[in-house]
Amino acid sequence: MNDSPVFPSGFLWGASTASYQIEGAVREDGRGESIWDRFSHTPGKTANGDTGDVAADHYHRWRDDIDIMRELGLGAYRFSIAWPRILPGGWGAVNQAGLDFYDRLVDGLLAAGIEPWPTLYHWDLPQALEDRDGWRNRETVEAFAEYTDVITRRLGDRVKHWITINEPWVAAYLGHFLGIHAPGLTNLQAANTAAHLLLLAHGRAVEVVRGNVSNGKTGITLNLSQVYPASDSQADAEAARRMDGSTNRWFLDPVFRGRYPEDLAETMGSLMPEIEDDDFSVISRPTDFLGINSYSPFYVAHDPASPLGARMVEREGEHTAVGWLVQPEALQELLVRVHEEYAPGDIYITENGAAFDDPAPEEGRVHDPRRRAYLHDHLTACLNAIGQGVPLQGYFVWSLMDNFEWAEGYGKRFGVTYLDYATQERTIKDSGRWYAEVTRANRVLPIPR
Repeated sequence: MNDSPVFPSGFLWGASTASYQIEGAVREDGRGESIWDRFSHTPGKTANGDTGDVAADHYHRWRDDIDIMRELGLGAYRFSIAWPRILPGGWGAVNQAGLDFYDRLVDGLLAAGIEPWPTLYHWDLPQALEDRDGWRNRETVEAFAEYTDVITRRLGDRVKHWITINEPWVAAYLGHFLGIHAPGLTNLQAANTAAHLLLLAHGRAVEVVRGNVSNGKTGITLNLSQVYPASDSQADAEAARRMDGSTNRWFLDPVFRGRYPEDLAETMGSLMPEIEDDDFSVISRPTDFLGINSYSPFYVAHDPASPLGARMVEREGEHTAVGWLVQPEALQELLVRVHEEYAPGDIYITENGAAFDDPAPEEGRVHDPRRRAYLHDHLTACLNAIGQGVPLQGYFVWSLMDNFEWAEGYGKRFGVTYLDYATQERTIKDSGRWYAEVTRANRVLPIPR
């Protein structure tokens, strides 16, 4: 008899992807250019000059991918909708072929017994809007509301769960301050403005979904990390507090408390975004759930030379292929902290997983024991958090398959399905086979160590 712990009845098991990372077909059926098309085709911006032009060719192979989801026993599939497929110019003329694609995908998922969980924005802003200053321009918020209206009117009769924005921290700060994501800017004030307008767009989208989708549920996905001081010193503790403010509280506080954290606002000073009178009432509209993407904690030391007076430091222990520390108990602590401090209602892990250097398939198998162990230990952390009262309702592994990993190109593999990029052949990895057993048993199953 298997006496491993059981998840609550009705716990939702899923996998996640994003449009630019898997779809390909970037110039087909009326799709417009996105900022990631422009960025990835700019020399020096991505590893090996990789682009999402073909990616996993999901646009043509989505039926095969649904078959994989069925093999994995998924109850839900989190994907993102490519804004440039729906409104190639950002707003205005609607591209029916783009709507038709997501129509077919949603119907295919439902026919397979898999609940569609679309994300409205996973970073592929139409380039036409970026040409008008993108997320530094309030017009983009209204364009996003228009786009949300178009897609929810088309799919809202069948799709009941909607995620507005994916990881606004990444879109704002990696894209506008550190310059390593599209659109590749390096201006902190621009990044703060982008962060604010992304949150404002979230609030506007909540309002639109509420109006268009009967019995719909909506939320935002934030990338959150538990932050620890690198030492017992007071300086490091204060640095960790500032880092937690910039990565976690800077987004949690506006959504759930209707304000920015005072300590960070004071630190930002004149670099604060322009805030209009009703902005926070829009940003903090009640949501039905919070999506959390979390992979690894941060350890932080005092550094007077950095903008926040804080820098992340390496910690001994196992690391993934992208250099992220493996520490599953940090996920448990994060979930408990968010529940106790913000009480967001239902919580879903909308991304969690690990990149490792997987071997090529041999005789139809891909052996990835480190990813399997990572998932086992992080699912155990989720179960422990539930035992502490966290209303965790579901878990989406990142990712359904190997894909275009943004600036890292195709060199980093996160999938539970191996993708041969030359042939587009898909092979479920050992981690995926184990995950399929977990989804069907609704429990964390033991693994060979």
